[in-house]
Amino acid sequence: MPEDFIFYKGMMKWFPEHFFKTKFKFYFLQSIALMFIVNSLKHYRWGNVFLLHQIKEEHMNFNKLVLASISFVTGMLMLVFPLQAKVEGDKIILGSAISLTGKYATNGLHAQRGYDFAVERINSMGGVNVGGKSYMLSIKYYDDESTPARGAQLAERLIKQDEVEFMLGPYSSGLTKAIAPVTEKYGVPMVEAEGASRSLFTQGYRYLFAVLSTSEQYLSPSIDHAASMAKKNGKNPSSVKVAMAFENDPFSLDVREGVVDTAKKYGMKIVIDDKLPADLSDMSATLTKVKAMRPDILLVSGHSKGAATAARQIGEMRINVPLISITHCEAAKVHEKFPKAAQGFLCPTQWSPNVPYSDSYFGDSKKYDREFKAAYPSYSAIPYQTAQASAAVLVWKLAFEAANSFDKDRLRDAISATQTETFYGKIKFSEAGNNIAKPMLMRQISGKKYADVVSANDLAWPRKVSY
Repeated sequence: MPEDFIFYKGMMKWFPEHFFKTKFKFYFLQSIALMFIVNSLKHYRWGNVFLLHQIKEEHMNFNKLVLASISFVTGMLMLVFPLQAKVEGDKIILGSAISLTGKYATNGLHAQRGYDFAVERINSMGGVNVGGKSYMLSIKYYDDESTPARGAQLAERLIKQDEVEFMLGPYSSGLTKAIAPVTEKYGVPMVEAEGASRSLFTQGYRYLFAVLSTSEQYLSPSIDHAASMAKKNGKNPSSVKVAMAFENDPFSLDVREGVVDTAKKYGMKIVIDDKLPADLSDMSATLTKVKAMRPDILLVSGHSKGAATAARQIGEMRINVPLISITHCEAAKVHEKFPKAAQGFLCPTQWSPNVPYSDSYFGDSKKYDREFKAAYPSYSAIPYQTAQASAAVLVWKLAFEAANSFDKDRLRDAISATQTETFYGKIKFSEAGNNIAKPMLMRQISGKKYADVVSANDLAWPRKVSY
């Protein structure tokens, strides 16, 4: 022990045990107040602990003493009184950049309402228990304006300025793809519910977890059903002609890959393979080709705005294809806004009120459906984006309690180890972070309702429409 400082055994009685078991991390506090602490260390007593200044004035290098003292005192303060950036009093603050304006605003709002509904439910049931204390959940939102670059900026702001250490995802694969490198950079776990692109889970991210099924599964079941119907009618599946139009974004391009792979398996011919315009406001060029080439199945993926555009223009142009399959039907409310054109649409969904799953917070899927509609009466059908957002919040609650800690790495490990059943479905994360326990579902619009399609036998084929 250096001659300059003498530590008495009383130190062991004053500092908590974890102080001596924790790896020292030294930080500089940018505060004038700290200088006062340094100065006062010359003759200071804490119970039985004495810190005696015994350095001779003629040999003292004051600058070195100040720097060493700052480092020492700051290290002690950080370890004895660790900062919990986004646990304020009895409140745990989650952060999310979400699309409340721009082309993804509709689904951004659906997701936000799912988050908020889950927070209200969990808080009403006692909140989150960590270390024997109950905490309430809260979410800090920023509008990413449906722009990936803006989303990345806001994620950085949430983490660096707002000191958020627990993230919920944005809406869309494109925004998630922009934000994931930021959360990964800072080691902040993100549980996301709206980014389904399988490319998100090939980057080696350790802090990204998704409760939903990946996007290549969205429309490929429609190809399987078309093949089954061809066989049922005495035809070879290879005779099926496929038309498709997709937005040029990570999610839709992954959906397309799933369709192409499945069509190739059956030897089907893709007669139209178009990209939707960037603003998703017009697909008449594709539909004109559809009228001329008369495909057996038409597939469209362009989030809720693309679904609304497709349904509207299919009605305006009186398109009659035996099977039309479109993503985001519920979110775009095509069954309400375009009831004639939407008849017979086959719609992929991550969740249905009829799935046979339940949990102790939301009950079963039917109860979630009923109670969410009571809270938000404008919904006649709940978009799966809403349900999976609620499931993401539930994963956070379970992780906090499993880790019994607010440490980011312990939480990351607790999320990774999650294996649970929720009203939304089963959740189990692969090493890459995607949910490997839940399949996609298909539903067909009949009247103004959705009917589950488990096999081709449940399918109304050909689509019957009266314009």
